[in-house]
Amino acid sequence: MNMRRLRLRAVWLLVLPFLWLSRPTLPLLAGGAVLGALGLFIRGWAAGTIHKEKELTTTGPYAHTRNPLYVGSFFLGLGVTLAGGQWWWPALFLVFYVVVYGTTMAGEAALLTEMYGDRFRTYAAHVPALLPRLTPWREPGVRGRGFTFSQYRRNREWEALLGALAAFGFLGTKLLLQ
Repeated sequence: MNMRRLRLRAVWLLVLPFLWLSRPTLPLLAGGAVLGALGLFIRGWAAGTIHKEKELTTTGPYAHTRNPLYVGSFFLGLGVTLAGGQWWWPALFLVFYVVVYGTTMAGEAALLTEMYGDRFRTYAAHVPALLPRLTPWREPGVRGRGFTFSQYRRNREWEALLGALAAFGFLGTKLLLQ
């Protein structure tokens, strides 16, 4: 089983207990929604820029961090779990994130090194794996394609948006019914 499939299955195993045991409050729901929106923006920008398995993307958000989709996932996951109102959900999310995404990033770095060799090694030497650099790195002689909504749709990023809307909608409804 690949890491992507494991990530998705693990998340779905936690969704029902999370929704059942959540105790949202208005401040936590609002703060979580802000973090979630930031995560969705970062993920959307990255998904609309990357051409998976076709080229090494080093422009757009990829000029700041090698893994902007995972940075976005961090903010989105943290936002949803904080909105759940129980301290142990964000703690569980952080453990899950470090273990699963740490393994995923290491595997992807190895694959990209194999596929792109010195070009990826140069990129990795200038652009951090996770914590974004403030100024974008410019790969000499490379001009990126930039963000497009067609690429956003092709990468099925709308699924993350729908999932976030469902999670925050459920938590908001639960808050109103408490």
